[in-house]
Amino acid sequence: MTPEELPEPYCDGLDTAPCPGNGPVLVTGATGYVGGRLVRELLERGYSVRAMVRAPSPEHKTRWLNAEVVVADAADEPALEAGLKGVTTAYYLIHSLLLGPKAFHEQDLVYARNFRKAAASQGVKRIIYLGGLGDVRTKLSLHLYSRVEVANELCGGDVPVTTLRAAIIIGSGSASYEIVRHLVKNMPFLAIPSWGRTKCQPIAIRDVIRYLVGSLETPGTAGKSLDIGGPDILTYEDMMRMLAEVFGRKLPFVACPFSNIKFFAFLASLLTPVPAPITLSLMAGLKNEVLCEDDRIRRLIPFQPMTYREAIVSAMSREEQDSVYTRWSDAYPPAHELAMKLHEVDPKPKYTSAYVIVTEKRAADLFKAFCCVGGKKGWFNGNWMWRLRGLIDRLFSGVGTSRGRRSARELRVNDVIDFWRVEEIVPNETLLLRAEMILPGRAWLEFHIRELGSKQRLGVTAYFQSKGIWGRLYWYMFLPFHFYLFNDLLAQIEKSCDESN
Repeated sequence: MTPEELPEPYCDGLDTAPCPGNGPVLVTGATGYVGGRLVRELLERGYSVRAMVRAPSPEHKTRWLNAEVVVADAADEPALEAGLKGVTTAYYLIHSLLLGPKAFHEQDLVYARNFRKAAASQGVKRIIYLGGLGDVRTKLSLHLYSRVEVANELCGGDVPVTTLRAAIIIGSGSASYEIVRHLVKNMPFLAIPSWGRTKCQPIAIRDVIRYLVGSLETPGTAGKSLDIGGPDILTYEDMMRMLAEVFGRKLPFVACPFSNIKFFAFLASLLTPVPAPITLSLMAGLKNEVLCEDDRIRRLIPFQPMTYREAIVSAMSREEQDSVYTRWSDAYPPAHELAMKLHEVDPKPKYTSAYVIVTEKRAADLFKAFCCVGGKKGWFNGNWMWRLRGLIDRLFSGVGTSRGRRSARELRVNDVIDFWRVEEIVPNETLLLRAEMILPGRAWLEFHIRELGSKQRLGVTAYFQSKGIWGRLYWYMFLPFHFYLFNDLLAQIEKSCDESN
């Protein structure tokens, strides 16, 4: 995304004053949905930013030109201490929600405990944590309860903690927004169970970032737990009705006596890009009212938050402009950045399938064409096969093809393309994708261009590292489809060069 295409800084007009002279600021979860936007905002305001990631990638320095990137995992205390050395303020944006409802709670507490100890040992002055709203006097969902427990764990040490408690975050690329948007766009009617009338207080992503930055610039927020939310108190039914109105859809809403959240979450995972582990964790909290219990933050960091309608219109605008800066899929599946890369596989994958054509098209045009695969445009031809494979994956709680793409025009390392993730990009030469669907092995798909005199050699190669006999059966079962899919795919890539000129 070029500088001209980036959204304007969220904190323009914020009354708090930047204080970059106070020392480095660490942002954990920097590759996540909120963290990626926060890093950019802090850099815009002149701060010395240290972005913490779990694995190195050339994409990080391209994305944050003036940030220091450190590699550390919250499970590794020595690495955390090294990452926190010299830091004055640390943003804690780590969560394990992506592991699913059965696994994330204990992992979250371990990470928070490690971080609290490492921050204290390195003399960190403040921790700023983005948690979740929820009345602790009621029985909270595991997700919301975990947010409270993490806050308590972080506050159990000597480092002052600012806890910002938010409900649903609405913005282009947020998981909550994409769930609601796809349900409203794809369903012929919406069944509303009893918990559809639970009240919540959604907040725009730009206002979340403003409060995160404003807390850093407001010493009076240190040591406080503060509720942040937009001006509207709505039911989930209200939110979907308003979104349908903005989309111009006259969608019937039908009361539903059946209210099993696990069933609705699984159904939502099939109808939206967001996989079952995330939808179930998020939707489990729909029975809890998530409302701001105080408005102290409005006096400490005064500005007018966006309404829900303004937030969804802003999100839609970013999508229509194809300018989504971060997306929930940036951090899903868990630890994807630690997955084995093709160049690390030793010995090299035994099973490969390669197809090549020779063409007179320019390398730049061919590269641009195959970098547009997936998402709404699909795979040129044979899309039903790709979608069928994706549907099978979703039925088994995999990522499926409905994740789509962050941007239709541009790609960067670690971007998602349906059930693939970009592992490597070499301009005008190579696009290497790593499979993230459920497989009895590991798989990669490589598009490549090589000079052949005055012509170009355009090829696609599938690599597969089998896990036992099931992996071998899987490979040979799908091998006959490669001939049709890949030969046609290459022909369509070449053809699309004519159409784009």
